[in-house]
Amino acid sequence: MKFWYVYIVTNKPHGVLYIGVTDNIKERVKEHKLKVYTKSFTAKYNCDKLVYFEEFKCGSEAKKRERQFKKWKRDWKIELIEEMNPSWSDLSVNLNLNYNKIRN
Repeated sequence: MKFWYVYIVTNKPHGVLYIGVTDNIKERVKEHKLKVYTKSFTAKYNCDKLVYFEEFKCGSEAKKRERQFKKWKRDWKIELIEEMNPSWSDLSVNLNLNYNKIRN
């Protein structure tokens, strides 16, 4: 079964927040870390630390949740992150990312 993810990456605790949606969280986080898209928002602001994510069975549900997050006040987003990840740890360390291969 394929899962979809809504995620938040940042450059540092309480720093710049980026909210995204993907069907491959490992590859998407790796793209952020390697700054594959050099002119993107996340590359410009060095947002490469995964601090929050939610998993969905359906892409439309994930996209709906992403739109919801993007409408939220910043304080609400920070509260959400801190409920799951109070230390703002980079959760991607648990993904066992393979930096030798990038999907095309």
